[in-house]
Amino acid sequence: MTAALLLALALGSGEAKAQVGTDVAPLEFRDAREEARFHALVSELRCVMCQNQSLADSNAQIAFDLRHEVLDLMREGRTDAQIKDFLVARYGEFVLYRPRVETRTWLLWLGPGLLLLGGGFVVARIVRRRSSSPVADDASQEW
Repeated sequence: MTAALLLALALGSGEAKAQVGTDVAPLEFRDAREEARFHALVSELRCVMCQNQSLADSNAQIAFDLRHEVLDLMREGRTDAQIKDFLVARYGEFVLYRPRVETRTWLLWLGPGLLLLGGGFVVARIVRRRSSSPVADDASQEW
């Protein structure tokens, strides 16, 4: 009885998470320039539901809705920066694949370099310490 209940809960929660959307009205572009701009823009935006998928690659229903929203904003005459600002205001910095360089994100941008420099400093100290210590002369060693 308990196992059946757990199985039902597990299956039920799986259905709730897997909401793959279907685009009932595929996007129609006015010209090739608009289509190229749209694809460039949605490839720089992250799906707010999926992990590490761009808005262009995601099949989630919210991604379909956001692609329509982006196209509507483009047709309103907004610039790419204004569209990104609009989405950041709604969903936060997470929606940007390349977060802006700000005081809040400086560690994100500079962190890997600082970590690499710190690691290089530690390795240099270890190598220097080992090279300065005398090697014990062991006569019993055959090589």
